[in-house]
This record gives sequence, C-alpha cells and structure tokens, in this order.
Amino acid sequence: MTVTDALSRIAQIQSTLVQLDNPAKVSTATASTSSTSATDFAGALAGAVGTTDAGTLGDGTVTGDDVVADAKKYLGVPYVFGGTTSSGLDCSGLVQRVYKDLGIDVPRLVSGQAKLGTEVASLAEAKPGDLIVTGGGEHILIYAGDHKVIHAPREGKNVSLVEAYMDDSEIDTIRRVVPQASTVTASVGSGSASALSALSAMSGMSGLSGLSGMSGLSGLSGLSGLSGLSGSSSSAAASQAAMLRGLLQSMLSGSSL
Repeated sequence: MTVTDALSRIAQIQSTLVQLDNPAKVSTATASTSSTSATDFAGALAGAVGTTDAGTLGDGTVTGDDVVADAKKYLGVPYVFGGTTSSGLDCSGLVQRVYKDLGIDVPRLVSGQAKLGTEVASLAEAKPGDLIVTGGGEHILIYAGDHKVIHAPREGKNVSLVEAYMDDSEIDTIRRVVPQASTVTASVGSGSASALSALSAMSGMSGLSGLSGMSGLSGLSGLSGLSGLSGSSSSAAASQAAMLRGLLQSMLSGSSL
C-alpha cells in the first residue's frame, strides 16, 4: 500500500466518523468541512513523511545521493549513441537509465530531461543528483557533488566521473529532479508538528498523540467498504466509530517521526 493510498484511506475514515458522530446533522456544508479537514490532514501528514516536494519527481524516498550512487554503477560503460543499457549509454541514456533504476520515468532525450524538476540558479548551488545541461541542449550530466560530474562524454569514451569542467556561462540549465536528503529530513522534522496539529483538529480524534510513522498503515487497505457505515443504527454507529478511532490510533501511534 502506497503512502498516497494510506492518506486517502485516512481521509475516508475521518469523513465517515463525522457522519457516524452526527448522523442527523450531516449536510452539504458539513461534508465540505469534513472533506477540507481530511484534505488538510492528508497534506500535513504527507509533508511530515517527506512525500511532498514541489517540482520534484518520485515519492520523496529517492534523493540526489541515490541518483549519484546508481550512476556510479555505470562508470566504465562505453559511450554508444542511442544506448540505454549497461552495454552502452549516451548522455541522456545514462540519465534515463539511472532514474529508471530508481523507479522514476523520465524522457529519453536531453530536450525533455532539461525541463524536469525545478531550476537551480548556478553551479555553486548544485547538489548531488542535479542534472546539468550544456552545449545548447545537446549534452547532459549528473552532478555528483564536490565539483564533480558523471556523464557519457562521446564516441570512444566511457561513462566517467570527472571534475565539473564547465562554468555558468556554458550551462543552459541545471535541474533538480529529486529532493535532497537534507530536504527530506527537514520535511520530516517540520512536518510532524503540522500533521499532529491537523490531526488534533479532526472531529473526535483530539486524543491521538505520538504520530510516529507509516509502518502500520497497511491495515487500512481493508476499509474499502466504509461508505456503507453512514446508514447504521445509533448504537451500531457508535460501535463502528469507536472501532475506526481505535484503528486510526493504532495506525498513527508509536512511529519514528
């Protein structure tokens, strides 16, 4: 179960709890408020676990350091025009291969790769995993940190790790495609408080505390039938609401955030 699926389930439970707690008062306005609070909570929780980073790709678990580590596996592979495998790679083929290894699909050509993610202002601000486009959009390299790059240079050469030989005047664009490890860590630290605050504001859930991780969320996958609960009797609704709150508490407590 993905984090996105889990967040959707949590929002669905919260909306159902509102209906169970106030069966005679649910209106368009209440439903709208419930939906909004659930969305706010889902967004806060996503931020807390590092799954949101505007402009970047992936689910937040792949970082620039992962990109560099994977790219290093291809050092020594010969340059082959149009190559996309460990038998031979060209510059954009290397980029596509590395990101595919990490579960992220990117365009095949430099022209498409040069539009990914968000732009970095200068080489001095580049971080490991950033993509550097040069030669009027004809060549692309992976920044490896410490003023080094990994690339597939040209015919007769191999994929190599070299000093960054270009300066800003020779760079067409630098693109940050995945978040940096430090960004993910900061997201977790700052986002956990927001997630807890949003959680406390949710109807009937102010007692939950200690939000710590997503490991227990797999239990939410069996809740696809929640929509039918709103028509339950008063006593049954109370029992179902207690069950759902207990489930949420067990899912959201004792984690490592």
